[in-house]
Amino acid sequence: MSIATSAKIAQTAIIEEGAVIGENVEIGHYCVIGKDVKIGKDCKLYNNVTILGNTTLGEGNEIFPNATLGTKPQDLKYHDEPNELIFGNYNKIREFTMINPGTEGGGGKTIIGSNNLLMAYVHIAHDCIIGDSCILANGATLGGHIVLGNYINIGGLTPIHQFVKVGDYAMIAGASALSQDIPPFCMAEGNRAVVRGLNLHRLRKNFEHHQVDKIHNAYKRLFFGNAPIKEIAKEILDEGVKDSNVQKMCEFIIQSTRGIPFTRKNNE
Repeated sequence: MSIATSAKIAQTAIIEEGAVIGENVEIGHYCVIGKDVKIGKDCKLYNNVTILGNTTLGEGNEIFPNATLGTKPQDLKYHDEPNELIFGNYNKIREFTMINPGTEGGGGKTIIGSNNLLMAYVHIAHDCIIGDSCILANGATLGGHIVLGNYINIGGLTPIHQFVKVGDYAMIAGASALSQDIPPFCMAEGNRAVVRGLNLHRLRKNFEHHQVDKIHNAYKRLFFGNAPIKEIAKEILDEGVKDSNVQKMCEFIIQSTRGIPFTRKNNE
């Protein structure tokens, strides 16, 4: 066991031999920390937090009461193979959130980036990869092998099907049910969720006006054209488009394996 002298640990906390606790870490009453857990400096765990398995927390993470991190994946194919759960820095993990490590079938790692807010009762299943600065509202539920980019908003009580990918700056409305891929910059809503438009609030907050215009023009061409959306995306790239955001959107659509959910007035 390695516990920094500056760490503050409640007397009722249980820390197994082998755990590594960094400088200025605070661990509240009745927390349980497993033997293979590594907690970076300046992390704060409130009461009744459980962290098990080969779980690594970066710096400055804040874990609220009754969160459970690193317990065995909820996957019947899991057979105690080595796995990991890895966090970046400055995430806020709210009450009763549960995050599972990876499985052999998914590379063995679940990875959470930095500066994310995971609200109460969020579940992130095995082998998910979450980027940076995402917000998952209360009760959002992610199946296995999901990939979320950066600056994504997932509304409350929204389930996402396993293997789905969501691109940067996208938004999924609350109480939706998502089973297909959502390209960068898009907003989706419904059960089953479909693309409804662009996430203009996020775009206007993070991009210049001329950049938003280029994304908007590409969106109209992709989602209101007469050809299949992958064909249109390929046409745009073949034309030598220079804008990196438009390239990102088109490449995402072409690489999608689950398809892009949307409807057209003039259906294909």
